[in-house]
Amino acid sequence: MSPKRGDDVAPPPVGDEWRLRFATNDAAKGWAELCNEAPGNTRRCYEALRSNPLSSGDPDRQHRLRGRLATAILAGAEYPQWEYEVTAGGRVRYLVDQNKRIVHLVYASPRHPKDTDT
Repeated sequence: MSPKRGDDVAPPPVGDEWRLRFATNDAAKGWAELCNEAPGNTRRCYEALRSNPLSSGDPDRQHRLRGRLATAILAGAEYPQWEYEVTAGGRVRYLVDQNKRIVHLVYASPRHPKDTDT
């Protein structure tokens, strides 16, 4: 059975790792595409989000979005929105719930999101 909105990204977190969860069905599908097209880079993304989704250690690869994309609403709550560059075009966007230590994947795709083109 394929993962869907609300499902955790397997495997479950261990110790102080963050829980990763698909916020949309499209993110779950895009994550699978990234795993197929760039498994090594997707694994590095996975490990970075599990350990520190708020890291600013490599701002070219992992950073908080700015402007109108700086925050997003999920289930009525507003969260900071971040992006991880998996490949030259591939991106993972995520919302960070610091209180529950959950990273909600809202976008994952081997293709660059179109909303930054405007």
